[in-house]
Amino acid sequence: MFFIPFWLLHFSSVTANVITVLPSPNAIAKAIAESSPGDTIIIHSGTYREGNLKINHSLTILGKGLPVIDGQHKVEMLSISAHHTTIKGLRFINSGKSNSDDLAAIKLYSTKHVTIQDNEFDNNFFCIYLLNSDSCTITGNDIKGYAVNEQSSGNGIHLWKCQHAVIKDNTVSGHRDGIYFEFVTDSRIEKNKSFSNIRYGLHFMFSDRNAYSNNRFYHNGAGVAVMYSKNIHMTGNTFDLNRGSAAYGLLLKDITDSRIISNRFEYNSIGIYMEGSNRIIVSGNNFHNNGWAVRILSNCESNEIVRNNFTANSFDVSTNGPASSNTFHNNYWDKYEGYDLNRDLAGDIPYRPVSLYALLMERIPFALILYRSFVVTIFERMEKIAPAITPVDLFDNQPRMKPWKL
Repeated sequence: MFFIPFWLLHFSSVTANVITVLPSPNAIAKAIAESSPGDTIIIHSGTYREGNLKINHSLTILGKGLPVIDGQHKVEMLSISAHHTTIKGLRFINSGKSNSDDLAAIKLYSTKHVTIQDNEFDNNFFCIYLLNSDSCTITGNDIKGYAVNEQSSGNGIHLWKCQHAVIKDNTVSGHRDGIYFEFVTDSRIEKNKSFSNIRYGLHFMFSDRNAYSNNRFYHNGAGVAVMYSKNIHMTGNTFDLNRGSAAYGLLLKDITDSRIISNRFEYNSIGIYMEGSNRIIVSGNNFHNNGWAVRILSNCESNEIVRNNFTANSFDVSTNGPASSNTFHNNYWDKYEGYDLNRDLAGDIPYRPVSLYALLMERIPFALILYRSFVVTIFERMEKIAPAITPVDLFDNQPRMKPWKL
């Protein structure tokens, strides 16, 4: 007797279906309503204006020919509360705006394992917004906004109370913050470009054990701000062209136990600004042609600034107090005028990177008009010979004679 296994009899009932959508009234909404968990919906090229679409079971939604989802400046276009969902190849435009509801092109509500990939976002309030979600991936998206001020704009990629997220290979511009983390843990931000955002290219608040690497942050109000967080690893990034009266490549406020390794800080008003930040290792970085390479306030303790290159900066290091408990060691300083008699590539006399004029600028900003004046030059020479005002314990005891090859 020929036997057919029971599971084969039910194969067709558990096989995912493919549903095709062509432009017509409420076509996407009908496809979602008719679909079952695990189905794939393929949306063909066209413009779809269907209000707020809600996904409550796992789906794969694929765009063919970059179909347009238009919120008509009224609604949040896609609300997802289902696990194991993928949104790929769509173009989202013109979401509604609301400061009370934080309307977005796509918003995730308490989901897991959702992928948002290779989509375009143009002229939305928030673009991709994750709430209380786990193990989600945002990759390959092109996100463009036209923010005029902070109050009337949202963020490009916004995560609140999430974990194990991966944000990779996205381009974000024209928002309040390009990428924003609040109460986010154990997540990675890799190979993104974030530029021309009003406030920050990347912004952390109360977010621990995260890493961002090989990103570029440029032409923002400030490149990156890391605040009230710990165990942040910052590696291989480029912070450049962040200029203005309060523009930083990297702003650190009340963070601890973190690493800043092998980054480039170029053409920023301030490369790194550190306030209330402790036990941070800053190593293997290039600081080139910044106004201030590093401004480290006197309430920062036990930080190690080692084996970096400081070249063509107006001021290499600045602080606002008479004492320092931070370590500077074996950095290359292009302003160093010492000698190396034993040729071990370490200078034989210490280098004091805080100039008298830099300290004066901290206390009297209007002193900028004296920059490079003959009087300031004379006083700085005297201060280097016999330090009386600059911090006596802020020095590099073994300054590098040649730049590090980083």
